[in-house]
Amino acid sequence: MRAGLLRRGRFRADPVVLAEALGLAFVFSWFFYESPVGMIVTVPLLIPFGRRQGTAREEKKKEALTEQFGEALGSMITAMRAGYSADNAVKETWREMVFLYGERSAISREFYRILQGLGNNVPLEKLMEDFGERSGIADVREFAQTFAVARKNGGDMTEIMSRTVSLLQDRMEVEKEIAVQLSAKKLEQKIMDIVPFFIIAYLGITSKGFFSPLYHNLQGIAVMTVCLAAYLGACRWSEKIMDIRV
Repeated sequence: MRAGLLRRGRFRADPVVLAEALGLAFVFSWFFYESPVGMIVTVPLLIPFGRRQGTAREEKKKEALTEQFGEALGSMITAMRAGYSADNAVKETWREMVFLYGERSAISREFYRILQGLGNNVPLEKLMEDFGERSGIADVREFAQTFAVARKNGGDMTEIMSRTVSLLQDRMEVEKEIAVQLSAKKLEQKIMDIVPFFIIAYLGITSKGFFSPLYHNLQGIAVMTVCLAAYLGACRWSEKIMDIRV
């Protein structure tokens, strides 16, 4: 994994995200201004939309890596209890991560990078700390710091990792329970986000000219711009309400 891969809020020129943003900008320009010229107003929305989508994808990567990291620690604990040293346990863990998640998975690449560092005589605690910084995940970073202190002071590494795995599993379990409880509300939120467009489309089809005073004149453009801003603000507010973190 490259350094800063999970950096929050960074915009990336992802073709899929760009296509979604352009499509959204066109929908907004048509429904709120009934003209492709409205893209002048809606295209700037590409930047915050791209950042939001990029952040959402990075958060999913963090969640996946956190879960994989918990599995990796469990594998290391098993190897160390079987008599392996911490350095050799890393090699066994890498093999198991490749088997479980594939060689191209984030956790497999990270442990392969650690193995390369060990081959160059870099201390394991230093490699773990680097992993924690690159991942941007608080759990990984805190474990790496605790691991480094325990390694230097001769602490019980197996016990430390067991406690870390237990904490990670407890936190992930709580997060899953919250996600299940909020899933129905999030679906309702998405439905409410698109309802205004169906109402506008329905009235536009059944009542020709109903929205004509709001299009192609300065007063109407100003009103629709305010409506667009209110709509986006409401969408953002609802997302913040649903964004519950442990």
